[in-house]
Amino acid sequence: MHSRDLLKPPMTNPNPPGGIAPLFVIAGFFGLVHMLTNGLYGFHRDELQFLNDAQHLDWGFVPYPPLTPALEHLGFQMFGLSLVGLRLFSVAAQTVVILVSGLMARDLGGGRLAQIFTAVAVGLSPAPMGNATMFQYSSFDMLWWVLIAWSTVRLLRDDDPRWWVAIGLFAGLGLQTKYSIAFELVGVLAGVLFTDARQYLASRWLWAGVVIALLVFAPNLLWLARHDFISYHFLQGIHARDVNEGRADGFLRDQFLINANLFAAPVWVAGLFGYIRARRYRMLAWMYVTPLLLFMLMQGRFYYVSATYPMLLAMGSVVGERQLCRLRPAWRAVTSALMFSGVAIVGVYAALIIMPMTTSGPLRDFALKRNNDLRERVGWNELVTRVAGIRDALPAEQKADLAIVVGNYGEQGAIALLGKAYDLPPPITAVNSGWLRGYPKTPPRTVIVLGSSRERADELFVDCRLAGHSGNTWGVINEESRDHSDIFVCGPLRKPWSELWSRGPEFG
Repeated sequence: MHSRDLLKPPMTNPNPPGGIAPLFVIAGFFGLVHMLTNGLYGFHRDELQFLNDAQHLDWGFVPYPPLTPALEHLGFQMFGLSLVGLRLFSVAAQTVVILVSGLMARDLGGGRLAQIFTAVAVGLSPAPMGNATMFQYSSFDMLWWVLIAWSTVRLLRDDDPRWWVAIGLFAGLGLQTKYSIAFELVGVLAGVLFTDARQYLASRWLWAGVVIALLVFAPNLLWLARHDFISYHFLQGIHARDVNEGRADGFLRDQFLINANLFAAPVWVAGLFGYIRARRYRMLAWMYVTPLLLFMLMQGRFYYVSATYPMLLAMGSVVGERQLCRLRPAWRAVTSALMFSGVAIVGVYAALIIMPMTTSGPLRDFALKRNNDLRERVGWNELVTRVAGIRDALPAEQKADLAIVVGNYGEQGAIALLGKAYDLPPPITAVNSGWLRGYPKTPPRTVIVLGSSRERADELFVDCRLAGHSGNTWGVINEESRDHSDIFVCGPLRKPWSELWSRGPEFG
């Protein structure tokens, strides 16, 4: 058998023998582990933004499309402020990602070993693991992209153009989730134009898929048009910030370290070459290479292409399984054990850093030292308690005419949601979607100011005094405790609120 043949999935056995129950068990196991650990720590600042926007449903928001806040609105109605409940949709999304990844290996002709290895390797990869630990658009972005890849495999395997309907639906949902999926859809287009899949350009099913994608995306597109495509300006600003702060550095390095399990790197690399050399499935190679190159050239962040690795691992597992079949039984068993053990060791190490395993002891300190996202989940309840204490210490006449101005969306979400327990007034901010909600019609005479420097507070308000500091009992250094821990009590705004709002939103 030639090496080229090893890279071609069989056409005669599209569904290898053996049920898919193991894939459900693996996916369910990972989902259960995430549910058992997701109640530790607190909300991440990004979660607070999504959850706050979920209280103001619309067809769009300054930083992102509406689907993620809509899901969190549903979660809030079902579970209240339950960490486990609100993160349930993200867990479910990643559970489906693991399951579908194994199904892709099956549909590419892989046997039980390839299917199980794919599911385990995806579940133990840092990017999917992180997506399941908090609700964020990246969780659902990965889900739609993996479903598009799976639908493409089925389209090409069966030469059934009706799968374009599914691709169009998932593309539309992806555009309603995270705009960066447009770059990945360019990969779909490149795959059609530069491979044998161009035959589908004459199919009414492809164009039906395009129409469905546009119809699903249309409400947000209309919202963008009504708001001067404000999200485009937001993305420009955030991209410039990321590049300036070095957040786009290490793009290629982190394809190996974070987007997929490091020990499985030879597998997904083999998967890429498998797609390239298997003429029927070459379209999927373009679906990886195109967004990778676009984001690399445009200095995007590494995780923007994290959703492409499950499909590479699926094909790589099929290729690897074929290679194993050429070995003697003893060597086959040893090699398989080595691969699973290596993936497990790397995955457990990643889990100790990424997942909130414990709130005390050396494992907590080990994770907090290495994971900025975990540090950003600490201190929000204490911040709100401090603000409530400052409010309660004010004279009655100041409390009667009080507003709270915040400098970032984490503080906004914390005051809006956690502050309800203390009867705190809704926060005021010009950051992101807070700008769309406007300013108080009756200017408050007393203002508690968070997330601001003393210079900035004095520039905006009169008679500012330092009233307290934010922090946390764990002594964790994060953005809130390091960059803007001071809390001020000030008099009224120096200029009319309308003048401040006329400058446009602040992006953060």
